[in-house]
Parts: sequence; structure tokens; C-alpha cells
Amino acid sequence: MEFLPTLLNPLDESKPSLFELLSEQQLSALIPPSLRYLLAVATHRYPRYLLRILNNYDELYALLSLVVERYYLQTFGGGFTENFYGLKREKVLRLRGGEIPRTALGVPVEVRERLQLKNNPRDVWKNLVVMVGIPYLKRKLDESYDIHIAPSASLSVGLGGVEGRRFFDRDALPPNPTFKQRIMHAYKWFLRNVYPSVNAAYYFSILAFSLGYLFDSTKYSSPFLWMVGTRIRRMNGADYRAIEEASKISLAATAGQAGRPGQGLAGFFHPRTLWPRVLSSLRLLLPASIFGLKFLEWWYQSDFSRQLSRKAAEGIELPPPIVSGQGLVRKHRAEQEKVEKEKERGVANISAKRDPPVSSTSYLPIFTVPPPSSTDLCPICLHPIETAAACQTGYVFDFKCIFQWIEGTHERQEAWMKGEKNEWEEEQDEEEGKSKSREGEWESGAGRCAVTGRRVLGGTSGIRRIMV
Repeated sequence: MEFLPTLLNPLDESKPSLFELLSEQQLSALIPPSLRYLLAVATHRYPRYLLRILNNYDELYALLSLVVERYYLQTFGGGFTENFYGLKREKVLRLRGGEIPRTALGVPVEVRERLQLKNNPRDVWKNLVVMVGIPYLKRKLDESYDIHIAPSASLSVGLGGVEGRRFFDRDALPPNPTFKQRIMHAYKWFLRNVYPSVNAAYYFSILAFSLGYLFDSTKYSSPFLWMVGTRIRRMNGADYRAIEEASKISLAATAGQAGRPGQGLAGFFHPRTLWPRVLSSLRLLLPASIFGLKFLEWWYQSDFSRQLSRKAAEGIELPPPIVSGQGLVRKHRAEQEKVEKEKERGVANISAKRDPPVSSTSYLPIFTVPPPSSTDLCPICLHPIETAAACQTGYVFDFKCIFQWIEGTHERQEAWMKGEKNEWEEEQDEEEGKSKSREGEWESGAGRCAVTGRRVLGGTSGIRRIMV
């Protein structure tokens, strides 16, 4: 895909194609979410130490990127991922056309020394603002828009009855706002009214410069590079020779620093030698991590890992698990067998008993109610439904009843768990006593559907009102 820039400008072999730049940008954009995911997984194991780091990930990543990118700009002339693709950054000459092809071919070393960024620290910091500051600001603005604006775009809070319904803005200033509330109100106003236009202009400007760069109408592949007067080029022989000479000098200085008498390992871990070693090793860590990621992707998608794990587990005999609560399960099963035997003998009212569901965590039977004979009745209170509400299992209840049932405060639940007689239960355990509590032997059904006993995700927020 590099034929188009070569045909348009055959003399400039150092100009990278747009597709190289897009590949570098995609790789650079994949690093922050990948590191965040690894940190989130590690935080689940060590929340005490890593939770604060995860909450301030954007700021810490920006500081780390600032250190790494500054080192790579000063040492290799380009960013971290740009160096992986063999790219560099150089200044644009203030002359007509900005190109000196014959001079670059004749004296490439002198041209490189003249155009490299490290000659002027101001140019380095300008590029750091473009490479670190603008992406950080863009991530924070997108996150703030998703948090404060997007969820409440179609929501409003109503007051009063149906006839006199009034609505108010959730983001409106209170009567006596503080300075922090005023700042937050202005920030939300900016996100709601100005930021969508700024975001659109951001992407349209990048698209315009990319098309101009593709057809050789501009030397800049990004509007921010145009603002700082920098362009991206391919590294040539002079760049690689200069980097090799600089690495030899650095190794010699490192050997001299570590070889001083009486220092031992202290010279090896000296900050002047340790940090260059660590930052330079990132050049090898990036391709190694990509290879490891592809290997894991192949491992989990192929059938080789399943066959290997199956062969390794063929000769292993695992004992049955010992679970605390099996005694209650056996007791419940014995009671069910007793009920079945009484059914066969024709004992009255036994056919009305149901097999309750058993919790998978506590191994206790869950108190549930049978579905009513009519769909107009609430299964819990057995009265006509006034305000219909559906559970996630599909059963329809009265809103007040299912809300109290999930909260665990319904009268029928409390009476059942206390062993008291009530108007809903036709059968009572006379053999166990009239007021024997069922605490510790049954689950009341709190947080679950009253008919099926399945857990309701989200608690009471999982209830959906039915408009008739």
C-alpha cells in the first residue's frame, strides 16, 4: 500500500505511507486499555494495594508515558511505538517547500543533526504535549461525557400527579451554589453544548489532514503536528548509525560506572545506568508481549490445549467434595421421600405440598408461593392486582408485594419464617409445633422471585412496571 506516495513523490524515500502511520496509531491506542485490563485483573486479587492505582489510572499512565516518550524522543528521535515501526520525528525547515532532497542525499548526517528534536528542548516538550497531553485530555473528556451527559440525555424527574406533572433539570444549580458547584455546572454545560462540536471538529480535522497527506498535499499527517511544526519520517542509515554509536557510548559509561572499585552491584543499580536499561528494554518487551498475546490467542482457540489437559487429567481420581450443608440437604430429601410415601397412601392435603427449590450456596430450601389460579390475582397476597409489575422470570405481581418480597419484609415471609399461622398458608406443620421458627432451616426468598425462587438481578431495580 506504499505505491501511491512513491508514485507521487519518487525522490522522497523517507516519507512513510499513511497506512504505516495508522498502524502505529492503532498500536499506541491499544496500549492504555490493555494495561488497564491487566491492572483490573490484578486488583481483584490485591485490592488493598492496587485499588487506588486503578482509580487514578489515567493520571499515572500519563506520567509514565511522559517519562517513556521523553526518553525515546531524546534517544531515538521518535515515540515508543513509532520506534517500533522504524519512524522518527523531525522539524520542518522554514523554507519554500521545506524539502532539501539533494542535501539529504549528500550529507545525511549533517541534515539529521540539524533536524533532530533534541537540539531544542522546547520542540521536545511541544511533541510531548501532542503525544501525551492531548490523548489524556481526550480520554478524560470522553469519560466525563459518558458519565455526566450520556446517561441523563433521555431522563427527567417528574413531580406532582398526572395532571399537574412538572419536570426539572437534574443538573440545574441549587438556590445557593458553592464555588465547586458553579465550576461543575459550567463543566457540564461545556460537555453538553460545546464538546460535541469540538469532538466533531477534532475528527474532521484529522480526516482532512490524512487525506491531504495521502495525496501528498501536505507534509503533516495530523493537525497537531502542523501546530508544532513537526513531521514523521522513516529512519535512515544515518539514524541507525547514530543510535548505535550512542548505545556504545552508553554501554561504556555503564561499564565504567559499574566497574568502580568497591561498588559491586551498587553501580549496576545506579539511577544513571538503571533507568536507561529499563526504558531501552521496552523495545524488546513490546514485540515479546505481542507474540505472547498471539500465542495465548492460538492456545485457547485451538484444540491442542483441550487434548493436552484431557490427557493430563485421565489418571487423576478426585475424591467427592465435602460441603458443609449436606446434612440439611439429606434432611430435606428424607422429608420429600416421606411426603411421597404419604401421597401413595392417600393422606389428605399431602398432594398440595410442593417441592421447594434449594439454594446453590446455602443448600437450604427456599420459601416460594404457588402460581395463582387466575392471572388477575397476585401470587403473593392472592388479591386482585392493582399495580402490575413483572419480575425477570416473567411472573406478574402486585408492585407493593413483589417489592416487599425482594426486600424480605413481606408479612407472608415473616409469618412463614417465624412459624406462625397466617391467612395464606393452608397447611401448617403441626408435628413441629405451632410457633417453631424456620430461621437457619429455610431461606425466606428475599432477593428472589416469589414463584420460581430464582435470584432477581439488581434487586428491586430489576422489577419492571407494566403499563396497562
